[in-house]
Formats: sequence, C-alpha cells, structure tokens
Amino acid sequence: MAHPSPHGRPSRSRLIGALLAASALAVSAVPAASAQTFPESGTSPTSSSSQKAPYLNPKLPVERRVGDLLGRMTLQEKAGQMTQAERAAVDEDQSKITSLGLGSLLSGGGSAPTPNAPEAWADMFDGYQKHALATRLHIPLLYGTDSVHGHGNLVGATVFPHNIALGAARDPALVRETAHITATETRATGPQWAFAPCLCVARDDRWGRTYESFGEDPKLVTEMETAIDGLQGTDPKDLARRDRVLASAKHYAGDGDTTYGTSTTGTYKIDQGVTITGREHFWKTDLAPYIPAVRQHRVGSIMPSYSSVDWTEDGVGNPVKMHANKELLTDVLKQKIGFQGFLISDWEAIHQIPGDYATQVRTAVNAGVDMFMEPYSAPKFVQTLIAEVQAGRVPMSRIDDAVRRILHAKFQLGLFEHPYSDRTNIDTIGSPVHRAVARRAVAQSQVLLKNAHHALPLRPSQRIYVAGTNAHDLGNQAGGWTVTWQGQSGNTAFPGTTILQGIKQNASNVTYSKDASAPTGGHDVGIVVVGETPYAEGIGDVGNNGRTLNLSDADRANVARVCGAIKTCVVLDVAGRPQIVTDELPKTDAFVMSWLPGSEGEGVADVLFGKRPFTGKLPVTWPRSEAQEPINVGDKNYDPLFPYGYGLTTRAGGALR
Repeated sequence: MAHPSPHGRPSRSRLIGALLAASALAVSAVPAASAQTFPESGTSPTSSSSQKAPYLNPKLPVERRVGDLLGRMTLQEKAGQMTQAERAAVDEDQSKITSLGLGSLLSGGGSAPTPNAPEAWADMFDGYQKHALATRLHIPLLYGTDSVHGHGNLVGATVFPHNIALGAARDPALVRETAHITATETRATGPQWAFAPCLCVARDDRWGRTYESFGEDPKLVTEMETAIDGLQGTDPKDLARRDRVLASAKHYAGDGDTTYGTSTTGTYKIDQGVTITGREHFWKTDLAPYIPAVRQHRVGSIMPSYSSVDWTEDGVGNPVKMHANKELLTDVLKQKIGFQGFLISDWEAIHQIPGDYATQVRTAVNAGVDMFMEPYSAPKFVQTLIAEVQAGRVPMSRIDDAVRRILHAKFQLGLFEHPYSDRTNIDTIGSPVHRAVARRAVAQSQVLLKNAHHALPLRPSQRIYVAGTNAHDLGNQAGGWTVTWQGQSGNTAFPGTTILQGIKQNASNVTYSKDASAPTGGHDVGIVVVGETPYAEGIGDVGNNGRTLNLSDADRANVARVCGAIKTCVVLDVAGRPQIVTDELPKTDAFVMSWLPGSEGEGVADVLFGKRPFTGKLPVTWPRSEAQEPINVGDKNYDPLFPYGYGLTTRAGGALR
C-alpha cells in the first residue's frame, strides 16, 4: 500500500470508526461449552469436596461459571493464573506447578520431551496437568506451543509451507485446512493452544521473520485469517473439540513495519524495533488485520509485539513498547475493537520495558497484558505482581479482568471436563492424508516467475542434472520453527521428501551433484536449487553476522556452471523471502520461487512436471537490489524486478494460460 499523505489526515477516531465499519461483524456473547463426561484417569475436579460448586457444572453458562470461580480465588491464585512458565523450568520439580498455581506452561522453540514423539508429548502434558489439578480449586493448565506451520516442535508432525508460501497460494480454504490439521495434530499430543497465526504485514524483506507473514498487503493478510477458523473452528463450541486449539494472533501490531538502518534520528534494528509512522498508515496497514481477526474470527488470544510505536513519523518522538502501550492494548484493542479474549506477552518481553522489574510488571499489567510469558521467572513474577497489587499500584479490577479472560478460554476449551490429553487423533499425526494436503499446499504456493522457450513443464524422458545444497535438504526446505527454534540443515530431524526425491519420482535419468562438480554433458535439463539456510527471529535479519538478501557465492557458481553448460536451465529458490537474482535471471530459462515448502518436496516436482498447474502469485514485491528495500506495492517510483501479485499461470500439463 502507498504511504498516505500527511496532508488532510483524518482524525484517529474517524480512522478507527472507518475500519470498524469495514469489518462490521459484532462480537457476540460466547455460548457455554457442551457438557462432557470425564473418562480420563487422574484427579477429576468433580471428585473434590467442591463438587457442587457452580463453576464445575458444565450445564451452566460460561460467564456464570467464570464468575463463580473468580469469586472463590485468592490474590495468590489469581496471580498464578496470569503466569506462564517454560516447561523446562518446572520439569525437574513439577510441584512448582501446584505451589505457584500456574495457569499455563509452554514449549518454546525446540522444547520437547525425550523421546520427541507423540505419546511422550501426551504423557508429559498429562503429568503437568496432574500437578495443576492438585491445587485447591483444581484449575487446569493451558499449554501453548509454536505450531506456526504444523506442530513444529514435534518430530513426525506434518510440516506445512510457511505463511509467506500460503500467501502466494491465495487460497483461504487451503489455509483453513492446513490450520485445522495443525490443530488436530497439536491437541492430540496435549497442548490446547497454538501461538499462531502471525498477522504481521511484512513491509521490509530484510526482516528475518518475513516468512511468518502472509504478505505485504493487509488485505491479503486479512484474507488468510481463515487460519484462525482452522485452528479454533467457526463456532465457540468448537474449541472444546479434540481437533481444535485456541489461536493467538500475533504480533500486535506493527512488527513487520519497523524502521531499519541509520537515519538522522538514530540507528534502528528491524526485529523488535520501532515502527515510525503516522496514525493513518498504522491504522490502515498494521492494525487493519486485527479487526476482522477479533470481530469475524473471534480469535481467543493475541500476543503483543516486541516492537515499539513512534507516532511522530520522523522518529523524534517517544517510542512506546507495545507491551506498555495502554492506548493500543486497552483503549483500541479491547475497548474500541471489542477484543474479548486475553493478551499473552511474548517471551520475556516485559523485560524490555524501561525501569526495574516491579515497574515492568506494573506497567504491562496496567497497559492491558493479561497473561505473562515469564519462562524462567515465574516465581519472581507471581511475587512481584502480588506486591504491586497489595501496594495499590495495580488495581484489583485489572487483575480480575485479566483472570476472567483467561478462565473464560479454559471453560470454552472444555478443560474442566477434559483436562488431560485426548489421544483419539494421535495416529493421524504425519499421516498420508495430512501430508497429501501439505503436498498440495506446496504445489499451489510455487510461483513461476520466468519460463522462456517452454522450459517447463519437464518431461519424464528428459535427462536431468540437479545441483545445489537445497535440492536435497529437508531442514533447509522447512526453515525456522521446525523441531528447533532456528531450524537446522540436514535430513535427519524429521520425515519428509526432498525436492530431489520428488524429481526422481518423476524421471528415471537424474544426476545429482550438490556442488555441480559432476560432468554436465549428456543432460537435457539442468535444475539448480538455490536459497537460504534456516533461521528465525533476530538471526535471520539482514546485517546479522553478514547476512544479506544476495545469493551465496556457491549458489551463484552453481547457476553459472549449470546454466552455462546445459541447454535448458531451471532455477528454484528455496527461501523465506525474495533474494537478489537480478544478474542471475538472464542466465536461466525458467525461474521458480519455491519458498520454504516444508516436508513435502514432491509438491515442487508436481508443478515442475505439469501434474499440477502453476497458480501462485507473489505475496511480496521482489526487489532488484537489497538497496531497494523497503519496497511495497503502491510506493512512489515503484520499479521492482517483479511486482507484487506477479506469477505466470499454467494449465494442468504446463501450457501457459
């Protein structure tokens, strides 16, 4: 979108009103979860002396149950419900769950049981839940994990393409389906909460989290919010089902639109940085996706961004950390937009708020944060929060509001009736049916950017030469947030099919040479698979340890060697964002952006050989050089290598439309 003119800027209230009207679906009251039996082993809340307490009666409305339970809770118990710890922090002494009355645990990136297998996850979760149910009021745990492109921490889960690829597919129904499978596989192992989807609007490809965004246009991001429906279902009653999880829209708001580099006002980093903008641009671009997420899709939780907002447009104002921004968290999100769920802080995010720890806790709670991801500081957080309330610096009304929101989600999820893992769908994890959907998602996400001389589709009879590290590396295909936080190269971390294996399934005469050192003679087609190695937040930012958008020296050498020796040359780019290929593009006959396809490399081969058509469109603008960033559709003097929305389309069989 174009940056709006500073002249004639409408008032903030008019902007909010216009956005609310544009997504006008009122937030309705949430009906009670359906009554369920309690077949699991372990301590049942209904077996206690409080059996007849209204909050334990599934036939009563959720609000009645929440109100009854809240009225029975001490300040200590309320503070515990507002606290989320990393599982590794309590694993050796799980009695901490009981003594602190923890409301939630999480598995951070790469945090998993040993062995990292579905049954072990479920056993681990049930052990934690048993300690939560040993508390006085038997309030069950809510367990969260980063299921951002499948149940990524679990070895054996279906690994879908990252969001940027799904944005290229332009298929909201497909996004809903992939999210539903993610929810099914996640909840089958215990966790009932996914820290997804990311509704960031990626405005600068130098950001290392670009691949977590559906694209640079808020309209496209909004269209892909069917991911929320896939995770949660479309009816509040769906949350209690064994194939649904609570969603978390993130990162509210502006994390993909931060200023990067050095200017007259200072030096800015792009991740966890400062969004320097006028209110009009912020409301139309960065905030816009959250309105339908709340009003239409009823997202159950929202995670604020690490980043700050500076309204002055020139960067000389006073940036406010989002976790401390009462105007945006409470006044706008909760009151004006009408968000009824709860806010979960990002990993130790409140530690970035100025001041000592007590000031950080007080500021964030009063700004509107409801639950606190304090992975290794849970005891300190509980103690500090209680002290701040007792000193009168945090009002009890704010505590009650936060706990009410958290308990509401737990009742909706049916946790008081079914606190333990439901393993009914555990055999579907990584199943052929689920992986077939992932394979289709890969095929639909491929973007054909060049196809001279009818280089594609390939024919099974052709003699094919394949080169490049990313041709045969599952870890590189999947990228970050896969088994580990940053991801890892190699083929041993999880099951799947590489692009090379997919090609070999379609052609009998295939030579693979990772560094293009094998003889090229006698081949009809050369395929060079270039791209990035895995990364996640921070590590993936351009400028971090010399990282750039440019192809590596090895990739450029492979392109030069193969494309210079074999008559027909096809280049595939396996990466989380556009790379600079301006000089390499003329050397190629066909160029395909494959994004980060995940575990199903066969999906790439499906379009290469014409089994499925090319239909993908660029969800972000492709720059000619790194210096062009940030570049977005609608910019003045817009002159990219490939514009937003570009992509050649073919019919099944490969003929161009």
